[in-house]
Amino acid sequence: MTIRILSQEELSTERGKTSTVGQIPPLLFSAPAHLYRRRAERLSALAVKHPFGDYLRFAATLANAQHHAQHDHPLPEGERQQLAHALAAQQAAATDNLLISPARTNARRAPLAHLPVLGTDLDLRDESNPHRHWQQLLHAIIAELLPQADEPVRSVLENLAKTSAGELDTLASALLEYDFNVVGSDKAPFIWAALGVYRAQCAAALSSLGQAEADYGEARQHCPVCGCVPVCGVVHLGTQAGLRYLHCALCESEWHVVRVKCSNCEQTGKLDYWSLDSEQAAVKAESCGDCGSYIKLLYQEKDPQVEAVADDLASLFLDAQLEEKGLLRSTLNPLVFPAGE
Repeated sequence: MTIRILSQEELSTERGKTSTVGQIPPLLFSAPAHLYRRRAERLSALAVKHPFGDYLRFAATLANAQHHAQHDHPLPEGERQQLAHALAAQQAAATDNLLISPARTNARRAPLAHLPVLGTDLDLRDESNPHRHWQQLLHAIIAELLPQADEPVRSVLENLAKTSAGELDTLASALLEYDFNVVGSDKAPFIWAALGVYRAQCAAALSSLGQAEADYGEARQHCPVCGCVPVCGVVHLGTQAGLRYLHCALCESEWHVVRVKCSNCEQTGKLDYWSLDSEQAAVKAESCGDCGSYIKLLYQEKDPQVEAVADDLASLFLDAQLEEKGLLRSTLNPLVFPAGE
């Protein structure tokens, strides 16, 4: 799946088209202004009487810190201009009509470090920007969490606060390559939290540059905005009622993927659905017998309050049962990282 940004001139032409696919919004850009606060509220609600209540409350605190960081440290104007220039350069070169995502192979997890517009053109290692916006966000998150942090979280935060800018970039690059041996599971949630806010701000800025249009094709396992894997799928209510969107684990955008089709390998013949409670559960998992993977699905019709990261995290017991069956998760929750080897 590829996404392109249409200019105002192109929009006037596209409005005349009435195909069914064209009526389905292919991409819902992230809205960080309210996203993290809502996540924090949902995590706090789910924590009540939950076996993992302490961790859910910690996650809510982290989400609140993300909310305050994105509010206090908006995306610099220079970064916005870089986004606009990157799109303009693609248009001038007539490269795939302003693609903001490369065509993907069926690789289960593709590296994120070198992707058009939210990648190469906004390099984390840009030495001309010594303050690095994502690191400003990280230090803001650390500053908010430190006063209330318990050991050993405090020691992790203090260690990150003392880490040099260059080393932080190295850790971030490794994390975006899914190299969990370089970045420990103790540091990863905080680094990813800052990178996520940064990428969400970039994605929100992209939405102001035009309207997204989809070139529907294969290989929709990865976010068309930043290339990351999803957290889970969300079956919407409202104007997108009944449509499935995959929610990006990094930039928080959502992209449409048809239902009853494996989001990992594109097959349709061997799908099964699982839940902890009943067929009416708001959280289910879709597994594929062809590739042996699974993804969780959240149904807003069953519970309008479901939130991608929060409800995925609160349903880890479902993950445990599926892994006992030999199934592999094809998604990533930014609050649960592998420990590495």
